[in-house]
Parts: sequence; structure tokens; C-alpha cells
Amino acid sequence: MKNFYCFANVFRVLVFCGLLLFPVSIVPCGTILRNIEIQWLESLSNGFFFTEEWSYNGNVFLNDFGQLVCDGLCDDALTRMCDENGKIFDDSLERYYQLLDTTRYYHTLSSEAKCYEWLGADFAFSYRVGDTVKCYTACNEATHSALLFSIVGDRCIVRIELNSISPLLGLQYFESKSGLIKIDKTCWNEDVLKAEFYFTFADPENPREPMWWKGRIYTKIEK
Repeated sequence: MKNFYCFANVFRVLVFCGLLLFPVSIVPCGTILRNIEIQWLESLSNGFFFTEEWSYNGNVFLNDFGQLVCDGLCDDALTRMCDENGKIFDDSLERYYQLLDTTRYYHTLSSEAKCYEWLGADFAFSYRVGDTVKCYTACNEATHSALLFSIVGDRCIVRIELNSISPLLGLQYFESKSGLIKIDKTCWNEDVLKAEFYFTFADPENPREPMWWKGRIYTKIEK
């Protein structure tokens, strides 16, 4: 059986990371955003096997009885349908799974990163606003840094957003220093972002060791 990886559902991710708000106005005055030129390829074929992997919602786990159950932030009604050992009562199974989302979410991101409060991410989302395509990676319970980028024409603007759990750090942005991104042109014309990337980012606290993020994305471009 496949490993189950924890992640926040789409709506919790959007609220937690604040990623729907991605306007240029949030960049501090004087910041220079580096435009990275896009390499358009007719086809990107290697390294996209991650799209066959999937996860349940972040609060769904397999219990000792082979049942998918809610563990964490759960509706009280779900808790009342289980005995003291966490097993769902037989006469409550149908109702239990009407309330608990056990959808399999297929991964849209495979990446590695060196940045603050990052322990992995499996999902990226993209959407179109006018002539711009915006993309962001989803945070989860353990990862609080997200990769954000905007694509306009043949150029890409990239940064990292850290929504730290530490009140001393709070919300911070780290701008790209350099990088490359390759995009599958055939998929792009079908409103799918299929890309391979490697970006480096300035870290004012440790300028000699820049942050970096590399990986692949395969996700539908929503309108």
C-alpha cells in the first residue's frame, strides 16, 4: 500500500498560507524582482512519475483496524461514532464516510528545497489572471514556506513566502537571485503547467549561503 503523506486540504492551505493574495504591492519598496527567462520546450518527458502518487487529506489516517479515520481537527460527530479504541462502529460506517473526506489527491509537485521551515510539499496550484499565470506550492503542518511565481510572456518572477509559526519572523519574502525554468509548450497550450525549475534566493541573514528550490510541477491552470 502506498505511503500516506499528510497535507492540509486546499481550502485550509489557502487560508493558512494566504497565497491567494499575490499582488506586486506586497513587495517592500526598493525591492528589485529579477525576471527569469523561460525556456520553452516542445516536450518535457523525464521525472514526472510523481503524478501517479497520491495522498489523503491531512487529517486522514489508517487505524489499527484497517479503517480510514479522522485524527486531529475532527468533527465531534466523527468522534462519537468510534469506540474507546478508535474503531468506527459498524452501524456508523456509512454516515462516518459521508462526513469524512477520503478523496485521493494526486501529487502535482516534486521538489527539494533549502529554506526556512520547509519539510516537503506535494502540491502546487496555478491560475490565470489576465495575461499572467500565477503558481504557488501548498504549505502543510510541517512546511511554512511556499514557492510563488508569476509567468508573463517569456518571463518568470519568483520568490519564497515564509509564513512562520514564530511571531518573531512572521510573514517574510525572499526574492530570487538567479535560476532557470523549462516549460512544456504543448501542455501549456492545453492549460497545463508542466515545468522543471531551479531557483536561488537571497537570504539577508546568511548571504554566503543562498537558499534554493528545485523540482518539477504538473498542474492544471485554472481560469
